Amino acid sequence: MFLAQRFFRRRGRAFRHAAGVAFLALFVVLSACGARPDQGAGATAGTTGAPEEAKPDALAAGVTDVILATTTSTQDSGLLDVLIPRFEQSAPYRVKTVAVGTGQVLKMGEQGEADVLLTHAPEAEKPLVEAGVVTNYHRVMYNDFILVGPPDDPASVGRADDLAAAFRAIAGGKTPFVSRGDDSGTHKKELALWKGAGIDPHGADWYIESGTGMGQTLLIASEKGAYTLTDRGTYLAYRDKLHLAVVREKDPELLNIYHVMQVNPERFPQANAKGAAAFVQFLIAPETQALIGDFGKDRFGEPLFFPDAD
Repeated sequence: MFLAQRFFRRRGRAFRHAAGVAFLALFVVLSACGARPDQGAGATAGTTGAPEEAKPDALAAGVTDVILATTTSTQDSGLLDVLIPRFEQSAPYRVKTVAVGTGQVLKMGEQGEADVLLTHAPEAEKPLVEAGVVTNYHRVMYNDFILVGPPDDPASVGRADDLAAAFRAIAGGKTPFVSRGDDSGTHKKELALWKGAGIDPHGADWYIESGTGMGQTLLIASEKGAYTLTDRGTYLAYRDKLHLAVVREKDPELLNIYHVMQVNPERFPQANAKGAAAFVQFLIAPETQALIGDFGKDRFGEPLFFPDAD
C-alpha cells in the first residue's frame, strides 16, 4: 500500500495519465468489494496537492479527498496543473485525478466511483443528467476540435467544400488516419463525423485506432504522417513535438463544450458531496473562469480554452 501511495503522489502530466489508467483498474477491483479507493485507513494523496511532508498535518486538519474523473485533454493540456493547486489552497480538500476517456468517466459516474466529473460529450452526458445519476450540471468552458495532418495536406481536406467532404477525401485517398479509439469525447465526435460523411472506416487498412489519450494519439499521427481529430488545446500543448499542421478548423460541427457535474449523493451516499459541490462552484466562479481564459496566452499567444460558465 505504501508503494501505491508513493505512486499516486508523483507529478508529471504524462505519468499522471498512466496513473489514471492504473487507478481506474483499482476502482474496478474495489467496486467489486463495495468500497471506494479513498475508504479505509490506507487512503492518502492523489495526483496533485500539497508537498508530501505536509500531508499528515493536512489530514489532521480534516482534509478529505475529492475524486475527479476527467478527460485526458484537461490533463494533457496542463490546465489541471493550474486549477487544482489553486482549489486545494482555498478549500479543505485534496483532489485525486483520474484522466481517461469521457466514456470511461461517465461509466465511473454511473457506478459512483468518482465524486465529480469533467467531460466534453454533451449528448452522452444528457442521459446521466436525466436519470438523476449526476446533478449540479454546469457548462465550464469550450474550445474547438481541429483536423490536423501532414503539412502538405495530401488529401486536400483544407480545400473540401465542407467537413463531410473532408472526411470523404481522407477515405477516398486512403490516407492514414489515427483514431483515439477509446470511447472518449473526441472519439465520439470523430465517429459522428464519419457517420455524417456516410463512411464506416472500421477495418480499413488506413484507419488506425491508438486506444490512447489525445497527446499520445497526436504523437502517433505525427510519426505516421497521418490525419487525426484533436481538441485545439492539446494540439497547442504538443505542437512543438509534432510534424502536423492544422488543415481544417472552425466548421460549426467542431465546437467542443466542457461540462462539470457531481455524482448525485442521493444515489451514492458514499460520495464526497460537499467536496464535489465545492469543486463545481470553484470551476464556475468568476476568478477561476478568468484563469481558464488566460491559460495558454503566455506560451501560445492564444487561450487553450474559453470560459463559458452557464
